[in-house]
Amino acid sequence: MKAIRFHQYGDADVLRYEDVEVPIPSDGQVRVRVAGTTFNGVDANLRAGFMQEPMPLTLPHIPGLDVAGTVDALGDNVSSLQVGDRVVGFLPFVVDGASADYVLASAETLTTAPISIPLTEAAALPLVGLTAWQALFEHADLGSGQRILINGASGAVGGYAVQLAKAAGAHVIATGSASTSEHLLARGADEVVDHTASEVRSAVTETVDVLLNLAPITPEQFATLTTLVGDGGVVVNTTVWMPAPSDEARGVRGIDLYVRSDAHQLSELVARVDRGELVVDVAEQVALPDLASVHARAAAGTLTGKVVIVPVNGQR
Repeated sequence: MKAIRFHQYGDADVLRYEDVEVPIPSDGQVRVRVAGTTFNGVDANLRAGFMQEPMPLTLPHIPGLDVAGTVDALGDNVSSLQVGDRVVGFLPFVVDGASADYVLASAETLTTAPISIPLTEAAALPLVGLTAWQALFEHADLGSGQRILINGASGAVGGYAVQLAKAAGAHVIATGSASTSEHLLARGADEVVDHTASEVRSAVTETVDVLLNLAPITPEQFATLTTLVGDGGVVVNTTVWMPAPSDEARGVRGIDLYVRSDAHQLSELVARVDRGELVVDVAEQVALPDLASVHARAAAGTLTGKVVIVPVNGQR
């Protein structure tokens, strides 16, 4: 089969499109014929070697944490899936990923793919959708009537967080830019703060119950935003290289989120997609041999929106 691999850590040019042996599923695993995977920011950090200590890789390594595709073969003791099932999942960080024609996955990490959108586009759901879900409902315990500020809402996680928070009955304040304001309002934001035109701290006039930070801001900016959180509130942060601030005197908790695979939660997200309650946004699709160009654009800061990576002989 064809796959993208890197044999050493480095810039985007270490990614190679090459021939690799088709993997054989072991006990509890299935082989998935890949319809699509995605680019996530963590992929670049893994490739560059910035995460070797918490997430050591065996090189050469195939990236690609999200997968959407069709079950192609079963390992022993797999009864929950059958050959031909259309599935989605979030793969472990340290094993070979889905930037390939085929990938192995533990059967228990996969769930049935949405039927209302193309299978390739379903790859844009697992990692970022689970990040948003766990941030809002596991860590922030967000509920109806609460106010939430989502900083960095125009990114992939933010798009899901806005939709899920609004569906939960929260008042959603989203930061973005003039070019993303209309999109954020369409996804359910009650207010949009243009962070390029004004200071968020001064634009938000009432306290919030939850601050969800998705943006690479400075510690000083983060501390300032935390003052917007009311007594007893929660700060949830996904930029884990910068710890979430807390305020013990006011009972404000700071939580750093490390997303995990959860097939049950993912199945709930899939159900919402199929009910028309959750929109999966895909900015573009890129052929697998061109994955290095996506990494290069991300490094240059010119990559916008969620990019799905499609094998040359992928399914639709």
